[in-house]
Amino acid sequence: MWDESKCDRCGDCFVSCLYVDYDREKAIQQITDLIDGKPAEILKECITCCACNEYCPTGANPFDLINRMQEENKSLLIPEKMVSWMASGGKLPDEIVRGDESKPVLSMCVMERWIPDGALDGKMFEGMTKAKGGGYFCYLGFVHYGMFSPFEENARKFVDNLGAIGAKEIVFIHADCYSALSKMEEFNIHIPFKATHIIQYMRDYLKNHRESIVPINKKIAFQRPCASRFVPEIEPILDDLFELIGVERVKRKYDGKDALCCMGVLERIDTERSKRFQDMNLKDAVDAGADAMVFLCPFCQSFLGKQADERGLRTIFITELGRMALGEMEFPG
Repeated sequence: MWDESKCDRCGDCFVSCLYVDYDREKAIQQITDLIDGKPAEILKECITCCACNEYCPTGANPFDLINRMQEENKSLLIPEKMVSWMASGGKLPDEIVRGDESKPVLSMCVMERWIPDGALDGKMFEGMTKAKGGGYFCYLGFVHYGMFSPFEENARKFVDNLGAIGAKEIVFIHADCYSALSKMEEFNIHIPFKATHIIQYMRDYLKNHRESIVPINKKIAFQRPCASRFVPEIEPILDDLFELIGVERVKRKYDGKDALCCMGVLERIDTERSKRFQDMNLKDAVDAGADAMVFLCPFCQSFLGKQADERGLRTIFITELGRMALGEMEFPG
């Protein structure tokens, strides 16, 4: 939530932004204009990666202000068919595949057709109840369309539907869903179950099965989803996971706080700009010596995977990496 009382108008949020070239003076003017309710240039230039929330040294959450004003001013020229496509996620039929009630439930949201075949097979996920369909769709993706209200309007339904499963713990395969829950306090919505990020679930499972791990011994570049900006506390857990399974997260320019968006939305409204940043991202991974690019978000993998393959980077979904460490899958040749 945007908190004007925490903003000291330092401009760090936009000086640090990778998608604009603002000096300190212009950055301060932009945040000042936003606070004053003016349709600042940044509303059209923002690619909705949420990074400015992480860059803000005082925790004022400037992206939340930008996003609401983008919707108010219709700043992003998102085609109606894209909006309809996003909204259709909430209309998919629900399905619960019951498993062992002693295990956490795995929420697949509407991601099933985007997740690589076999990525959720194997011992880590054996016997878990799986919940999927529109009732478990969080609507957080709308922020990438410069729209906040669909997420806010559907937040309670999202939590209520998950709560109705009756699980004590739910593991979220999609970064957006877990990140969406991190914002429920803003809406005064109680979460009646333990929410677990897929990264934390994998780390903890593999810690408890160290004897089964065969170190992968490969270098990987990680494609951080934009939604992960809302839950930066997951980053050290991710590094624990990588260390546990014997992969080296290569040191590169566009990682961590400086990760680049996959450009999945932007490529449909500004192809040239999108391609430039995708090329920067992938070149950075190759130059850093990565053997593969690992994805947490299925959409990111669908947008960047083919281009990564063309540059000699194997594309791996995060759960596949865990299965490789357990000897259930081979590292792609």
